[in-house]
Amino acid sequence: MRRKELTVSTVDEAPGRPMPLTSALETSRLAAVRRYAALETASGAALDRVAGLAARIFHAPFATVTIVGDDTVRAIAAHGLPPRRGLVESLCAAAVRHGGPYVVHDALPDPQTAGDPAVRGEPGIRFFAAALITTPDGEALGSVNVMDVRPREAGDEELDCLRDLAGLVMDELEVRLATHRTVEIERELRAGAERLARTLQRTLLPPALPRVPGLRAAAAYHPVSADEVGGDFYDLFPLDGDRWGFFLGDVCGKGADAAALTSLVRYTLRAAAVYDADPHAVLANLDAVLQQEHAGGEAPVPYCTAVFGVLEPDDDGFGVTLATGGHPPALAVRANGVVEPIHPAGGQLIGILRDPHFAQVSARLNAGDALLLYTDGLTEARTPTGSMLDEDGLTAYLAAARPTSADALLTTVHDLITALGKGVSDDTAILALSVPPATRTPSSGSLGAA
Repeated sequence: MRRKELTVSTVDEAPGRPMPLTSALETSRLAAVRRYAALETASGAALDRVAGLAARIFHAPFATVTIVGDDTVRAIAAHGLPPRRGLVESLCAAAVRHGGPYVVHDALPDPQTAGDPAVRGEPGIRFFAAALITTPDGEALGSVNVMDVRPREAGDEELDCLRDLAGLVMDELEVRLATHRTVEIERELRAGAERLARTLQRTLLPPALPRVPGLRAAAAYHPVSADEVGGDFYDLFPLDGDRWGFFLGDVCGKGADAAALTSLVRYTLRAAAVYDADPHAVLANLDAVLQQEHAGGEAPVPYCTAVFGVLEPDDDGFGVTLATGGHPPALAVRANGVVEPIHPAGGQLIGILRDPHFAQVSARLNAGDALLLYTDGLTEARTPTGSMLDEDGLTAYLAAARPTSADALLTTVHDLITALGKGVSDDTAILALSVPPATRTPSSGSLGAA
């Protein structure tokens, strides 16, 4: 392993108070802090996990993620109960001014830190290491820090990991900045005329679904009106490794406002899944964004229903983890023709409730199985008798038709919507996934995916 330079530093500002930095470079740095709104950033699970990982890597009791303003050092995440003022603030400010990996091996002999109560008394901080949270254009927003109660060295691998964690924090702040910018863009779109409806509708849906090895995916959108944009959405996209994320949902309302909200929801779901693909966490992240978007505003509270899932290859099929928020159940069409709901109980609407509950369930798609996700425009359609089709009616229709693939599912649902005619009063989005049936190869007689 290449030897990295280990910087050993002492603190040259008065303990307990970060030194003001007033140079032109510091002015530029503070502008970056304001640009990322970092001092107003709530912690959230992602940053808390960073602090926990930092402490685990160093086998240290304390870790923080801090942002350094002009005269304020704010901990936006912490592990353990490190002192929040005094010594830590000075060390974090010194780390930012230093401009690189910053390590204090033993704070007790140093005259600048020895008198600090956090060193001399409880909890007895002796060791400090920091890695900078740096923007793509080189501005330091703050640092990821670890603290120990014993003097010690910091290994190359530990410092590399600390730098990587600081990079993850920067990625999270980039996502939040991008989300903020997206919100501003969508507010401008709301002022646009309804004549942009068809153009907007095309931008809200992926132009084509990606090819997933071992899986067939197909989607369709059935609008009720050709000149009014709806709020139904879906997507399928790669995650880490060989896992894939997918979602389908429906926002409240119609028109430009619905289009803006749909764009925000789709972006948030994809961005959230990049950093934590757990379906429950993704929906919780979306709920937080929607709650924040209209906090204290006079406009109606935005909300949506959605189902978010993760696909993971497993032998000759896929493991599926689904979380739902107020959305109709997905339907699994098994290879033997049986249709069963895949629906965790109790998922609530997203963005409108104070403490919503999002439900999650795991299932499996074997060879020959298919999965259908749809919006409620389908199940709330009226049959010729005047009754709603509802989930039971859709299940019975699919069981009779016995579609065997994602494409066949789309055709089956299209035929159903056509047959219902004017009984369909709302837009319908459909996402179908299927695993090709197993086939026996003539040469070996073994089973393989088609």
